[in-house]
Amino acid sequence: MKPALQVLRGTFCVCFLLVSGGGTPPLSAQSVTPREEVTRFIDNSLLIAPEYPCTWPTYPFPRFQLNHQRTIGPDSAYNIDSIYVDGNTGTQLDVPPHSVTRPDLKGPKSGPLGLAFTEKIEAWQFGGEACVIDTRELLDQAPKGVSPLVTSEFVKRFESRHRPLRFGDVALFRSDYSDKYYRPFPEGTRFISDVIDRKAPGYPDPDPDCMEYLATRGVMTLGTDSASMGPLPTLAEPTHYAGLRHGMIWTESATNLGELPETGSFYIMMGPRHQGGPYSEGRAFTIAGGKLPKRLIDSARNKRAIDISPVLAANLPVTHPGFGTGQHRQPYLKIDFLYAESLDLWHHGHLMDAMAGTHVVPPAFALPKAGSHPEYAPEVRGWLEEYEQKFGPRGTSDLTVEKIPLEWTCGPVRVIDVRSLVGSTDAKSWPASPKITAAVIQAEEQKSGPLKPGQVVLFYTGHLDRHFKPAPDDAGVWADPLAGKSEGWPVPDAETIVYLKKKGIRCVGTDAPDLGGVDPRQALMTYWALGSHEMVGVEFLYNLGQIPGDGYFLFAPLKIRDCHGGPGRAIVLH
Repeated sequence: MKPALQVLRGTFCVCFLLVSGGGTPPLSAQSVTPREEVTRFIDNSLLIAPEYPCTWPTYPFPRFQLNHQRTIGPDSAYNIDSIYVDGNTGTQLDVPPHSVTRPDLKGPKSGPLGLAFTEKIEAWQFGGEACVIDTRELLDQAPKGVSPLVTSEFVKRFESRHRPLRFGDVALFRSDYSDKYYRPFPEGTRFISDVIDRKAPGYPDPDPDCMEYLATRGVMTLGTDSASMGPLPTLAEPTHYAGLRHGMIWTESATNLGELPETGSFYIMMGPRHQGGPYSEGRAFTIAGGKLPKRLIDSARNKRAIDISPVLAANLPVTHPGFGTGQHRQPYLKIDFLYAESLDLWHHGHLMDAMAGTHVVPPAFALPKAGSHPEYAPEVRGWLEEYEQKFGPRGTSDLTVEKIPLEWTCGPVRVIDVRSLVGSTDAKSWPASPKITAAVIQAEEQKSGPLKPGQVVLFYTGHLDRHFKPAPDDAGVWADPLAGKSEGWPVPDAETIVYLKKKGIRCVGTDAPDLGGVDPRQALMTYWALGSHEMVGVEFLYNLGQIPGDGYFLFAPLKIRDCHGGPGRAIVLH
């Protein structure tokens, strides 16, 4: 069965109702708001799950793995997952070093762009105006094992119907390939394996000349709903190099492109900020309708973008070390599995906690499923009784990351500077985190205006700006605060979360390691409050001091089924 593809109405639309005489409007005035006036969030990402063909099937590419390392019960108050994922999983991002070699190699394909790994791509390049180029007539129109070629004539046909492509556009090749063939196994072998084995026609893809033509138009971002941007059997590398040598980046294995208007919507593709990645797993989505797409397109086209996700690397403190010995989460590991001699680098994947680096916290992280009755540890049972006496039932949830509506983690930014709280605790009370109380937020509202429904509230603590350093100088992020050697980072308490929900806030972020802090009781109550109020957190941000007042926050986690944490990349357009 085909995975559900969300088409979600945003919360940032204006609907006009014509009122006659102050009473109920006549039927003629109760018309449905035109589709183009309603802001919609459209998911263009494939579901990542073991029974789907979400990984490249040839040896020795490893398969995706999701491990539920701890579930809510006596050993854990949270559902804690780890994942193994490589950059060719699901909907994915390619960057120049996939084909362009490092300048020090001095080869025929060497150049500065051979160093433009995923963590180096500028934030503005991830998005732009979606220009959907219809190639559906090519679907299945080739011999087995061979890709039908998207030539420059398809691009020119699009231009004749609309306008010339230009810098800031995202050229999206729509064949509906993934919509038709991305299925659970055994049907899923048709997506890639049957093509490689010459049992089925290949997926449509642009040829090298098409890439060169797009380069003359200044197009720097592309996408395809085929499994790869490389035509089989012989043009995969020539097509890749033809585009990547110009500094292009692109989405492979997009889906649901038929929901997009041919022009005018804002498309974006982002993924975790892995160090040294020539490609990356990611999340693609589109914002269509209303005034918002035009605003975001203009920001990206004029390079007004800020990256607020730190880099992920094995020597950086990107994973929670636990509240006690033996309670640490999966360390972030880079795993090499195939040496690419032409590039002098290893294809690699990552084994990591599902909350490594910048990530989302879904309600199901701290809440059990409906109908389950987990037996907490005695201490936690006491905390739960205390919580429910004050805030009501803790609640249940099955809202894992793939079910979070895209508009929950995107919206106008409201940065609340809480750096004044740093240093406000007594060392005798450590480990302790300064509390971001509702009074702190109300003081900010008195100063800068009330919070507005749909805003993404980001707490600016400065913690990662100050302490995010490679080992051996990494203790300031997690280790010292948790051990009581230094003060913890400022965090909201449960009362603050309840206050934010009353103000219409759905997403809360922080540039600290997490929203819970160093006191396990306070942390759990904060996460219970988030979950029971159907709110999400985005943790492990940085660089919040650079965000202007008109910024728009964009984040979406990897679309992993049944995952209780979701890594990704956050940017702000302004």
